[in-house]
Amino acid sequence: MKIVAVPLLATLLVSAPSAFAHESLPFTILSTSIAAHRGPRSIPDFSLVERSGKKITLADLRGKVWIADFIYTQCTDTCSLQTADMAKLQERWINQSALRLVSISVDPEHDTPNILTRFAARFHADGQRWLFLTGNKNQIARLVEDGFHLPASAAVSRERATPIVLHSPRFILIDRDGRIHGSYDSQNRQSMQRLETDVANSLRGSESASNDTASTNPAARNEPFNRTGRVSENRLITRKSEFTSGIKS
Repeated sequence: MKIVAVPLLATLLVSAPSAFAHESLPFTILSTSIAAHRGPRSIPDFSLVERSGKKITLADLRGKVWIADFIYTQCTDTCSLQTADMAKLQERWINQSALRLVSISVDPEHDTPNILTRFAARFHADGQRWLFLTGNKNQIARLVEDGFHLPASAAVSRERATPIVLHSPRFILIDRDGRIHGSYDSQNRQSMQRLETDVANSLRGSESASNDTASTNPAARNEPFNRTGRVSENRLITRKSEFTSGIKS
């Protein structure tokens, strides 16, 4: 995927009707902020479908430490890299029954349980410890925004015949009580090392898990681009879907 310079993407975000033609609602921005959490936030309850066909709710994860990310199976950018990193975490904590990995599709209309099963098999995902969830697109969209406080949107470009989804490649660490303990850039080695440290602390019952965004320049916490003009760690990822169609921010 091409890296989009700040002026161009900023223009698209503020003038979507002219940049994206033939759509009454060409852009729905749920959230573009990844500001550091100022205290533990609780994940709202949800009901999604695992690739096995089993219904999964927040209650099924209570008592477990879990790491969540958002992907889709036809992604051509970072999703395979995110999932490969999840596979490494699965191997790293292979003997830890108190840890769960949770990958949630942001393209639920395409990503059926059968498709997620085939995708998960590519990464040797353990069905007991690594969940792949799909479900109602409106519920997932609100879970992304209200629960995980991550960016997501849908758009149609006149240069492309199909819709695209924009979403964050960050990993989120959730404690045994369903509270967010940290947000980590999956494309940054130091951030991922902090994730491993925080997982170890959480598994030991420690309250010392950190949010790696807290160490960034406070003035830039809500800024989706770095100083080079390239999309930074919270850059949005694109793919076909009408994921957030009809959802108002």
